[in-house]
Amino acid sequence: MTSVQVENPGGGEEAEASQDEGYERGLGARQVQMIAIGGAIGVGLFLKAGANIEKAGPSLILMYALAGVVVFFIMRALGELLLYRPVSGSFVEYAREFLGPVFGFVTGWTYWLNWVVTGMAELTAAAIYMNYWFPEIPQWVSALVFLVLLFGLNLISVKLFGELEFWFSMIKVTAILGMIVIGVGVVTFGFSAAGDTAAVSNLWEFDGFFPNGIGSSLLTLQGVLFAFLAVELVGVTAGESKDPEKTLPKAINTLPWRIALFYVGALTVILCVVKWTEFSGELSPFVAAFAKIGIPAGAAIVNFVVLTAALSSCNSGMYSTGRMLRDLAANGEAPKAVGLLSARRLPAVGIGISVAFMGIGVVLNYVVPEKAFAYVTAIATAGGIWTWLMIVLSHIRYKRALAAGLVPASKFPAPGGTIGSWIAVVFLLCVSVMIALDPDGRISLYVGAVWAVALAIGWAVLKARNPEIAERRSDSARR
Repeated sequence: MTSVQVENPGGGEEAEASQDEGYERGLGARQVQMIAIGGAIGVGLFLKAGANIEKAGPSLILMYALAGVVVFFIMRALGELLLYRPVSGSFVEYAREFLGPVFGFVTGWTYWLNWVVTGMAELTAAAIYMNYWFPEIPQWVSALVFLVLLFGLNLISVKLFGELEFWFSMIKVTAILGMIVIGVGVVTFGFSAAGDTAAVSNLWEFDGFFPNGIGSSLLTLQGVLFAFLAVELVGVTAGESKDPEKTLPKAINTLPWRIALFYVGALTVILCVVKWTEFSGELSPFVAAFAKIGIPAGAAIVNFVVLTAALSSCNSGMYSTGRMLRDLAANGEAPKAVGLLSARRLPAVGIGISVAFMGIGVVLNYVVPEKAFAYVTAIATAGGIWTWLMIVLSHIRYKRALAAGLVPASKFPAPGGTIGSWIAVVFLLCVSVMIALDPDGRISLYVGAVWAVALAIGWAVLKARNPEIAERRSDSARR
């Protein structure tokens, strides 16, 4: 495990500490692989794709492919950093090292907020899915039950978390593969209730591939990026992976085929089976497609699958927020109590605090159930964009330090050097502009402004209590 120098916030003395100290390396290759796969399949595909199909029609396929390429660039940049120095703090540590302490502080807390808000979105989605079977139960009740259940499971062990994610991901993968196989069969052989209208020509016959114009399609990139938000979770697992030098590169390198199959492939098949004009944001396109095909209980089965997808992502959110708060506490950027481990070697205090804030999502489902999902996904996407920007900018600075001989080379260099990272920077900034143009997404700007003020105050207080923190660097930066 890699140690870093952390000053004592109270006394100003330096003490040798490790962000990974005390963690159980209980995540094997099988579990890390499935966590990576699960990160690329979530509510952004299963639910939000319905609303995006309404806006973009078949061109949504191209938007997922475009965003997928950029996300791969981001993950290869993260992969190079992870194999340079695999730590639980991951991209927060790299931002702290290569961009400066204030960027590590902002990134850590923003990533925490990002996952808290994502947890709210997943709880909202899970409650919406429950309405399929139990429309009489209020959304907020279902959201509260799921929140308490997942919180309890996250306090047991990291091995249980890994097993839950493994089986959650298995369910999602099996369902999507089944949908693709059945959909290809319907298009090819014309069986089922959808057979008469299913055809590849559905991709262009109804007002063309860009039915609402290219501009409308580009505006869906906000929702498309939300679908990919959990892919960087592989980096957070670095401190609890048994063999990060083998498992992490393998997990990252499989990302392109996962995106091609689970997003581009699945959406292409669905839009061939059912014309895009029949989808809406009120129902998962997967559920709608199975209902159209007419498979007995098919829609109910898929609804169960998308429910597990939502719970999987919320489960991941609780996992990552607890680890991120511990990293912040280890660097004196959060109260020490936040970083305490339980007897089961879990950051129970950090997880508990995160779950308490996720409870705001329950309140939103009570107050504005019809808008809750749109609001929280917009905020989560904005936070995710900041995190990804920090990853690629840290990668660019790392490559400069590497060229100057200041840091050791990584065993997993990104192809093309920093070209992919610069492409990602431009792409993410363009999407940020599009978020500002979207009425539903604009709320993220208001929340972001408040969050920026809160972080500025927090950083000022932190520096006043510990002036040395502004000059602090990790072990690697001092070499």
